[in-house]
Amino acid sequence: MTKQRLRDNKSFIFTGMGNDDSEFIPIMADGGEDDLLVKNLPEVLPILPLRNTVLFPGVVLPISVGRVKSLKLVREVYRKQGVLGVIAQLNPDVDEPEIKDLNRIGTIAKILKILEMPDGNTTVIIQGKQRFQLEEIVADEPYHQAKVTKLEEFRPIENTSEFEAVVESLKDIAIKIAKNSAHVSPEATFAVRNIENPSFLINFICSNADIKVEEKQGLLELDNLSDRGIQAISYLVRELQLLELKKDIQSKVKTDMDQQQREYLLQQQMKTIQDELGGNPIEKEIKELKEKAKKKKWNKDIAEVFNKEVSKLQRLNPAAGEYSIQLTYVQTLLDLPWNEYSNDNFDMKHAQEVLDEDHYGLELVKERILEHLAVLKLKNDMKSPIICLYGPPGVGKTSLGKSVARSLGRNFIRMSLGGLHDESEIRGHRKTYIGAMPGRIVQNIKKAKTSNPVFILDEVDKISRDFHGDPASALLEVLDPEQNSEFHDNYLDLEYDLSKVMFIATANTLNTISPPLLDRMELIEVSGYLVEEKVEIAKRHLWPKQLKNHGLSEYGLKVGDGVYQFIIEKYTRESGVRSLDKQLAKLVRKLAKKIAFDEKIEKQIGIETVQESLGTPRYIKERYQGNEFAGVVTGLAWTAVGGEILYVESSLSKGKGQLTLTGNLGDVMKESAMLALEYLKAHADNLNIDTEVFNKWNVHVHVPEGAIPKDGPSAGVTMVTSLASAFTQRKIKNGIAMTGEITLRGKVLPVGGIKEKILAAKRAGIGEIILSEDNKKDIEEIKDIYIKGLKFHYVSTITDVLEMALLETKVDNAIKIE
Repeated sequence: MTKQRLRDNKSFIFTGMGNDDSEFIPIMADGGEDDLLVKNLPEVLPILPLRNTVLFPGVVLPISVGRVKSLKLVREVYRKQGVLGVIAQLNPDVDEPEIKDLNRIGTIAKILKILEMPDGNTTVIIQGKQRFQLEEIVADEPYHQAKVTKLEEFRPIENTSEFEAVVESLKDIAIKIAKNSAHVSPEATFAVRNIENPSFLINFICSNADIKVEEKQGLLELDNLSDRGIQAISYLVRELQLLELKKDIQSKVKTDMDQQQREYLLQQQMKTIQDELGGNPIEKEIKELKEKAKKKKWNKDIAEVFNKEVSKLQRLNPAAGEYSIQLTYVQTLLDLPWNEYSNDNFDMKHAQEVLDEDHYGLELVKERILEHLAVLKLKNDMKSPIICLYGPPGVGKTSLGKSVARSLGRNFIRMSLGGLHDESEIRGHRKTYIGAMPGRIVQNIKKAKTSNPVFILDEVDKISRDFHGDPASALLEVLDPEQNSEFHDNYLDLEYDLSKVMFIATANTLNTISPPLLDRMELIEVSGYLVEEKVEIAKRHLWPKQLKNHGLSEYGLKVGDGVYQFIIEKYTRESGVRSLDKQLAKLVRKLAKKIAFDEKIEKQIGIETVQESLGTPRYIKERYQGNEFAGVVTGLAWTAVGGEILYVESSLSKGKGQLTLTGNLGDVMKESAMLALEYLKAHADNLNIDTEVFNKWNVHVHVPEGAIPKDGPSAGVTMVTSLASAFTQRKIKNGIAMTGEITLRGKVLPVGGIKEKILAAKRAGIGEIILSEDNKKDIEEIKDIYIKGLKFHYVSTITDVLEMALLETKVDNAIKIE
């Protein structure tokens, strides 16, 4: 459609915003709003149906007329210089529209000119005057004629700021659309800028907006010009966003094409340069991968997978993101030690010497390692055991793995499981994920460079679980000798043989380990050390290590056994030696500072030097406190840092038989106290206790050090003895301690932690210990050095305990209980 330029500013051609297929050329008319009002409207108005076009008041636009009725109508009206009603069809495909095919609201128009075009078509230029409402069709021949009602348009009486804002916003958006659309003539922006009448501007933009005919008809039907402008803004904003989106897409497509062309040219240039320099590095890299593969000891299946993956790698573009993922996978396959094993050292004496050299004590663990080594020496294809070392912190569970590896001549790997909560940390991620990697089992095997290392699974009791999965369940396959020969890693998507790996798990407690996982491991308890053992460990290992770490090895500093024992008893309270190591490190640092300041120090470290360096002793040695008071009995307890002695104190006061328990006791310990009291009530006659006293005296049982939580059944015998002493006012045998669980029938049941409890008794200077008959087997397993100087009494009933612990002598100042 050709562009026409009219004389004044309001008559520029506007071809339709964003639509180059428009059938009309809208133009603004001259004059004011009053010139558009139709004063003498005929009773019957000729009706001209329009397709795909809505005429607004004040807008001049050309229309093509082709229907016979329409031609008759426009020629007759033009001849009479009259007016006609222009109304949009509901369906543009209807050739002979009836009243049901027409909208109800249209525009009264005046014909400005009829043009006979060279191609035989007739173009009529019409000008919109005033809106009307169609009431009824009164004639269909020779054209539609109808009764109509004129409609007024409402606008603010005064140009309010809100209306002005609507007009300005509409103008700004229309100008932006004209600038962003390639189908709008440059004159359109100029025309919009120079329309001063707000009504004309709103109608002009509504007429020329690239929106649906139904939406234009909706705008025409709005009586309020402000509402029409606001609605038009919503349509134009949508159109502007669409144009900007098209522009962005076209810009991105062009940028992507330019980038691809640039990369292609650069790659071609790079290839030419590489050929000149002696070959493509990518091809060299793939060739090196294939050469490494020839040296691998993997089986036929793994070789087929590798060749397949390398072929896929060759087909990929090195610039593609998938290339690096595929290359990483192939390199992982090559780095793994498939069927590569280190040679075990079967020299039994050497193994014994290494284990003894690195660790003092731990006889059961050493014996189990030597047993495994002996079987391997006789039968080389034995599957490695899954050992779990459990015990308090600082007793050498983790460092023992290094000694085992050194004694066997194997590589050593340690993996900490503390806080692990994601199953993929064990099994790995599937390689389809971005950033995928093998599980930590396979990663550590790759780091070990052999398929039979000593593998420490540290802190296996501290594995957690959440929505990522249960790592403990994933470990079931790793730690099952019947399954781990075909361990499946998600990243490799292949089976890897872990059956030759010697797994050693460590834990502080077995309570938090899942039963299926516990069932797959061989449990070995690593208990605490005697003071004498700690002295030897400090002398042989800790002190030389700290001197070396602080650069004082050449100064010949020495510590006597008594000083070591002083540090152990006064500055540490633990089953292991970790705190002892820290205290020795602190002592060495103080000495290093003095040497650096050229101060004089003694070669032989004494207790005074220790106190000066470490400060006031932190702990007072636990000592037995005698038997002067009724109701005070010494018990033995197990804690996470070793054994301790504890006192159970019972006292009576006048009352109604109420039982009070204090000392931060747990539920099990409270139940033991209630059980002990009920037993005494039931067997009062055996102790010559009047049953009436239980209703006349209140009982208070207290366990000192109330800030420390206490629980467990092992204080049962201690509590019943304490209550019996309180009610009878008889003394407890001097130098005796006890531990054991009781039942309502009077049975004494076995308890655990016997070795730690014995150590606590020895530290406190106790000479006799009462235990359950069933604990005798535990004593027989303990080395003589631990039980030297102790006398054990094995009992099966509470009566045995009371006969052994209670003396006939009453305490001084005994209370008369009656």
